[in-house]
Amino acid sequence: MKITIGIADDHTLFLKSLSTLINSIPAFQVILEARNGQDLLTMLRPGNPIPDIVLLDVNMPVLNGIRTSARLTRDYPSIKTIALSMKGEDNTIIGMLKTGCCAYLLKDIHPDELEKALHEVYTRGYYNADDFNLTWRRDGQDGNEEKLPEISAREKEFLTHACSDLTYKEIAALMFLSERTIDGYRDSLFQKLNVKSRVGMALEAIRRNLVPL
Repeated sequence: MKITIGIADDHTLFLKSLSTLINSIPAFQVILEARNGQDLLTMLRPGNPIPDIVLLDVNMPVLNGIRTSARLTRDYPSIKTIALSMKGEDNTIIGMLKTGCCAYLLKDIHPDELEKALHEVYTRGYYNADDFNLTWRRDGQDGNEEKLPEISAREKEFLTHACSDLTYKEIAALMFLSERTIDGYRDSLFQKLNVKSRVGMALEAIRRNLVPL
């Protein structure tokens, strides 16, 4: 039985191309194509099939990615959502993750990585392009207890701010610290969480419940 996919993107050419690509992967089948978030929610009305995974364009008219993701998390918790972005806009992508997205993918992703990401999201609940050790399931019941790294109170405070739309400079001012000290917190947490970007750090912090949603 194939893993079913829904896609919401307002660029028709990209939508059709992505659908064709996913349908070429034996394990997956696209069953829903929508032009925006509102169209997607309409297509999910009672009686229609519910996809296992939905890929959401971050920037859509009518109902954007963040608002659509929040609605899906609330009304269709069984659906795993993935944010699609033209470029790595940290603040917007972090906003998507905080509404319940399991991963974010850039639209120029290699087909092999797309296939890997879809498999990881379906089987494990999250995919992080920062190549961390993916052992966690979305429901937290994979039979193994993941060991949390030792993170100080100040590092947790920094993490909370880093999962917002504040810049690192603004975080430094808010915490009454130098920008160099903030850079030290960032580099330390990158190492502890095995990530290499702010978005990857935010995804790890959210999935490990280190920061409140």
